[in-house]
Amino acid sequence: MKNIYKIVFICFVSLNSLAQVPTLKRANKYFANKAYLDAAQMYLALKPTQEILQNLGDCYYFNGQSDQAVKYYEQINPLTKNNVKEDVIIRYANALKGINNIKKADEIMTAFFGKSYNTLNYISELQYTVPFDYEIKSVAKDNVNSGNFGLVFWGNKVVYASYQANSKKTYNWNQKPYLDLYEATLSKEGLLENVKPFSNVINTKTHESNATFTQDGKTMYFSRTNSKRVKVDGEKIATVKIFKAEYVNNEWINVSEVPFSSDTYSVEHPCLSADGKKLYFASDMPGTIGSMDIYYVDVNADGTYGKPQNLGNTVNSISREQFPFISEEGTLYFSSDRYEGLGGLDIFMSKNRNNTFETPINLGSTINSAKDDFAFVLKNKSQEGNFSSNRGEKDDIYSFTRKENEKQYFVEGFIKDKKTKEILPGSKVSLYDENNKLVSSIVVGSDGKYFLNTKPNHKYKVEATKDLYIPSSVDISTDSEGQARFSIEMEIQSFKDKEEVVVEKEDGHVYVELENIYFDFNKWNIKDKASKTLDVLVDLMKKYPTMEVQIGAHTDSKASEEYNMTLSENRAKATVDYIVSKGIESTRLTYKGFGETMPLVNCGDKCTEAEYAKNRRCEFKIIK
Repeated sequence: MKNIYKIVFICFVSLNSLAQVPTLKRANKYFANKAYLDAAQMYLALKPTQEILQNLGDCYYFNGQSDQAVKYYEQINPLTKNNVKEDVIIRYANALKGINNIKKADEIMTAFFGKSYNTLNYISELQYTVPFDYEIKSVAKDNVNSGNFGLVFWGNKVVYASYQANSKKTYNWNQKPYLDLYEATLSKEGLLENVKPFSNVINTKTHESNATFTQDGKTMYFSRTNSKRVKVDGEKIATVKIFKAEYVNNEWINVSEVPFSSDTYSVEHPCLSADGKKLYFASDMPGTIGSMDIYYVDVNADGTYGKPQNLGNTVNSISREQFPFISEEGTLYFSSDRYEGLGGLDIFMSKNRNNTFETPINLGSTINSAKDDFAFVLKNKSQEGNFSSNRGEKDDIYSFTRKENEKQYFVEGFIKDKKTKEILPGSKVSLYDENNKLVSSIVVGSDGKYFLNTKPNHKYKVEATKDLYIPSSVDISTDSEGQARFSIEMEIQSFKDKEEVVVEKEDGHVYVELENIYFDFNKWNIKDKASKTLDVLVDLMKKYPTMEVQIGAHTDSKASEEYNMTLSENRAKATVDYIVSKGIESTRLTYKGFGETMPLVNCGDKCTEAEYAKNRRCEFKIIK
């Protein structure tokens, strides 16, 4: 992709890869040096293997060419889990999102990770959960260099990174000119004007980008590519480092590398907290969770630094986390190409409560796109700021004004089997108000997920039901200041898992298995012994008021078929009448006489008395 990801730039003039004999070793060397376009040309001249196809996909992915990335990712047999890493699958899926093939992206993720992904639902739900809606516009004017990103505020000016004007030298990542820092002012319309290169003490023949300033504007930190290449794992690379400079008498002096930078890994994208006591940055140093993680160091009063601290797996993931920004109230904004997004890099926020960062929230589709969105900054305590994006096919800076999203109250979650923990498609979730009046309901789909809108300052009951399962419910309440979003994962238990007398038989139906009840010859009245057996069913139906049962009566084959059918109907009805007399609603019961049509022992007219007795029976099938 662009230089923004892992800005590991190579500070030498690349050989033309096509002028060399293509070999895997040479191609991999270009790839390791982030000379992605040179590497891609050489890979294309070689016989494709899984490694080559994957690296080709990465070459194009890191240069923003999603269509080409998909072309090669899809050839690596991504479902062969032993040969493909998780982060590659995520890049493949993000590339699919980049060409608007969201359906296939979800299919790939679902098949590989074994859980359901639904990006369209995710994007739709963000409109209820994001704290702000954003109105955006480009800040570039016709006379501003093409390819700009990473704008920050410096007093009444702004500073940002851009390709060096009229530079004939290009770097290998994407064959574009090197980067310098520029300063400018913003017009009343928010457009860049009075643009000029930043201090030549800061700008060098290599790359400079991503500045951050103390509140008084007298100290800055910025990213700069290492001026020398160092051999790492057999390949020479140039890492990105963070430098510090001081502003004295209108000049930048004392430019020095911070001690936690390294020749063997990158440290980049610095951002100071409002009080200047913490410096946040991105790095791939040892111990990183993904390819790039967000860290911070304490900035001590004497000018020394603490030990770099990884923000942990609440913020960081196996994907890339970069471009941190800390607002004045301590909220962290950053960019990541994790799969919980719209494609490419998305901007996320994580609130800091009691010195702990919470689970990040995607900022939603009013600011994020299917391309790369990054370098988010707020202007002081206002609701205005800037971010960068390549949604227009090149890096560009955008301004935004944000307003609070009208608070949406809702409850969401999944329905699962209590024993197996498997999702239960077809379950019904109902929302009742405090007067037990039904407000709304939904039958969950194949992902087992439900979503119900609520209102502030209300009490509700959420109930989950499914045929052959015991209903489960939970009470919630909303208030104007408190939680608007409730995530409730409900588990419901089947009758057969809860009650010993409930069994699933070979026909796939679930029955209440009771002792057989007997009738006198040619009779259908309920005898005392039979009533005691039926009382077990009565108690069970009283215990579970939603249970519905079908009574099925069967006879032996001694008499005619017509006679046996009538007899079984009468016995089934008599059984229902008895159960109703014990207080069970008739609407919960159905009955059917089967006569001799469904014998347990198919012995015709040559049955023993024991076999005849086995065929004479009543069955109690649970139908709901």
